[in-house]
Amino acid sequence: MKRILIASFAGAIALVPQSAQAEVPEAVRAMIDAAIAKGDAPTVRAVMDLARQTNPVDTDELNAIQAQFEAGEAAKAAQAEAAKEQEIRSAGLLDNWQGQGQLGAFRSTGNTSDTGVTAGVTLERVGVDWRHKLTGLADYQKSNGVTTREQFLAAYEANYDLSDRLYAYGLVQYERDTFQGYTARYSASGGLGYRVIEQDNMQLSVKAGPAYRKTDFNNGTSDSSIAGLAALDFDWQIAENLKLTEDASAFIQSGGNTYVSTTGLVAGLGSGLSASISYSVEHETNPPIGAVKTDTLTRATLIYDF
Repeated sequence: MKRILIASFAGAIALVPQSAQAEVPEAVRAMIDAAIAKGDAPTVRAVMDLARQTNPVDTDELNAIQAQFEAGEAAKAAQAEAAKEQEIRSAGLLDNWQGQGQLGAFRSTGNTSDTGVTAGVTLERVGVDWRHKLTGLADYQKSNGVTTREQFLAAYEANYDLSDRLYAYGLVQYERDTFQGYTARYSASGGLGYRVIEQDNMQLSVKAGPAYRKTDFNNGTSDSSIAGLAALDFDWQIAENLKLTEDASAFIQSGGNTYVSTTGLVAGLGSGLSASISYSVEHETNPPIGAVKTDTLTRATLIYDF
């Protein structure tokens, strides 16, 4: 009877899979521990793949080690995200703003044909659900005591995220361009936007909604009307230090539409400094008497991030 029991027990041991009895070799485990100690996830995954190829009998234990590492990485990422969100929520009104300042020269054709100086600033604050953006831009030239270019723009836009890609926006804008025929133009718009492309090297967003516009002309008259706004914002990081940008908008209203397109190329110079060249086209379908329909402006500027 004893012989039968011993034989049965030995047979059962023989049927146990080898992987359950195997242990990861000490040298392999040391290599894995060294990779994990560096905390570089791609390196750990590459080491684990190599370990599985060279030690197939240890696959189950290797999978368990990697699962434990991935769980730890996910927990650290969640903690960092929660800490960042808390920091943003507790920030004051003047905190967490980032911006760009630019200064350069321009060349214009259309209502004027000359060169001058351009200056601008952009401030942006990104919250958990909100985004705020302030923009100011001025182009100015004086020749022999006579102003030959005077164009100013100031705008504020707020976005509220409704989902990962869909957002609501509100926009108020002031413009002045006496050579285009108006001393002041006020625009207000609200509607919906959508982030069509949201990748590390490329972003594209579009928005549209109703708008209200009031224009004060050079001759002292004014006009106001309900309009519609459609716009897009495109950024493409072509290379590490080279980016293509495109901003376009259209105000559609009775009595005259406004179309604006600005295409730019930005080259990084290091230390927060970059050089930019851009080409803007503004087309009015029904400009005031004495003004041409299309203005173009080529700007070359230096940009500083802060």
